[in-house]
Amino acid sequence: MAVNYSAKEEADGHPSGGVGVPGGGAVGGGSGGGGGGGGGAVKTRKPDNTAFKQQRLPAWQPILTAGTVLPAFFIIGLIFIPIGIGIFVTSNNIREYEIDYTGTEPSSPCNKCLNVSWDSTPPCTCTINFTLEHSFESNVFMYYGLSNFYQNHRRYVKSRDDSQLNGDNSSLLNPSKECEPYRTNEDKPIAPCGAIANSMFNDTLELYRIDNDTRTPITLIKKGIAWWTDKNVKFRNPTGDGNNLTALFQGTTKPVNWPKPVYMLDSEPDNNGFINEDFIVWMRTAALPTFRKLYRLIERKDNLQPTLQAGKYSLDIAYNYPVHSFDGRKRMILSTISWMGGKNPFLGIAYITVGSICFFLGVVLLIIHHKYGNRNTSADIPN
Repeated sequence: MAVNYSAKEEADGHPSGGVGVPGGGAVGGGSGGGGGGGGGAVKTRKPDNTAFKQQRLPAWQPILTAGTVLPAFFIIGLIFIPIGIGIFVTSNNIREYEIDYTGTEPSSPCNKCLNVSWDSTPPCTCTINFTLEHSFESNVFMYYGLSNFYQNHRRYVKSRDDSQLNGDNSSLLNPSKECEPYRTNEDKPIAPCGAIANSMFNDTLELYRIDNDTRTPITLIKKGIAWWTDKNVKFRNPTGDGNNLTALFQGTTKPVNWPKPVYMLDSEPDNNGFINEDFIVWMRTAALPTFRKLYRLIERKDNLQPTLQAGKYSLDIAYNYPVHSFDGRKRMILSTISWMGGKNPFLGIAYITVGSICFFLGVVLLIIHHKYGNRNTSADIPN
């Protein structure tokens, strides 16, 4: 068999003639059908003569030499190490104090509340006394923390109705099926529906300063703890008379584990119902099983005085949220913040580590280049 290509065929990659067959006519293109009588054109597997298919696209490949690699290692090291030191020092300057009040230890004041249930009446209360060794100078953020609580479970994350939370009246009375089995209760739609809302954190925390056996309450601000977009865009009460939430939520029932309906979460109208900030903060699910969520703010009132002075304090807890059944733990955290957020030394350590490794590799490669770089590595080729 012989295959003939014209110059044009070499250019575009497609034959225009036929393939000669011994003892017969031509098979394929052109007007000379023969032999078998009008067979189809033979397809070629040769790629089109284009820059992409023939791999002729322009490309840039760096040439790695000692003159380019060594300065890169030293520059990365000299930049990353100071940045890491700055971030690490900033993180260490953040004040943070944490109290675990789960009550698993027999000596804990909250041990009596360990086996509390969702509907315990009256709620179990306990008080933990503690001492701050250092003053908290700037605004203080109070968090509650949970451990071994998997808010990132796929079915848990999907168990909500965003249309209902956005104030859609039709979704209020007919929630999404994603909320099952917390969609209805006693033939009434649940508002808010879903597993996320049903498991909302409901411990009550109060902070007091102890001075000469006198307890002075610390003002805890409950507004301004949610994201602005959540408060003003994603979460809205049903449309209607905003001053009468009882009428707006008529025909619905509270989540199974809640002690009271959603329209009784707060006495202030701009922090009640679906726009309650404690509820909004809880509905933003965490990515890891150990997490913290903002609970209250403590603002600095006097620039001449720290927000929380060093000394004795007490934490009063209304223990409503059970965690012992799934081996969870509960914490209260007091923390200040900086320009980089809360206390997190990992980022600074990571920068210092990467910078140190790069600087060390730069020194090692410089020594190797200085010792072996000038040698003639070419070998004589024998005749």
